[in-house]
Amino acid sequence: MTQLRLMSGGAAQGLVDALRERFEREHACTVKGTFGAVGLMRDHLLAGEPSDLMILSQTLIDQLVLEGHLVAGSAQALGVVKTGVAVLPGAPRPALQTPEQLKGLLSQATAVYFPDPVKATAGIHFMKVLEQLGLREILSDRLCPYPNGATAMREMAAQARPGAVGCTQVTEIMYTPGVSLLDVLPESLGLSTVYTAAVCTRAAEPDRARALITALTGEAAAQLRREGGFV
Repeated sequence: MTQLRLMSGGAAQGLVDALRERFEREHACTVKGTFGAVGLMRDHLLAGEPSDLMILSQTLIDQLVLEGHLVAGSAQALGVVKTGVAVLPGAPRPALQTPEQLKGLLSQATAVYFPDPVKATAGIHFMKVLEQLGLREILSDRLCPYPNGATAMREMAAQARPGAVGCTQVTEIMYTPGVSLLDVLPESLGLSTVYTAAVCTRAAEPDRARALITALTGEAAAQLRREGGFV
């Protein structure tokens, strides 16, 4: 059976998985998805790893289109994803509207789970937030980085350390059993990222790639996108 290859930031994994079975049935193919930090996915593409479509931040998609790695005019936005804070189910749920409230929560955390601080959009931003709050050194022995946000959230759920806190894209929190979205980051420290899909220039299945992009971004999937954290 034909294989459709996809490389994507972890923020879109839940949405892709929700649509995968129906799409595979309707288009007589299997969807092979590789999900991770957007910077790492870009690096895989640039290193020559085969892919039919990419789902990355709008900034990276624009860059790759300009460089000729993605088909000009094929990009379509899935929506905006905010960066949020996760706690374990049943944990206290303090207010999180101000930087001071966030600092108080993080200061008391027993462990802090987050994605790659070099390659992942949310991980890069979270390290900046820690710097702004003066917590980077204070929390250094409690920081638990993982290759991507989905893995960070799965590990947070699996380890279930009382008092643990996580920070990544809200989609990765909402699609992970065993963790709960507390709130998005306070407005002055927030991050909103547009995730966009585009067809790869060297795609072996460009028509199916376009069809999957239409399925992900179309009106029929609007409720799924909202339920999964896209706005």
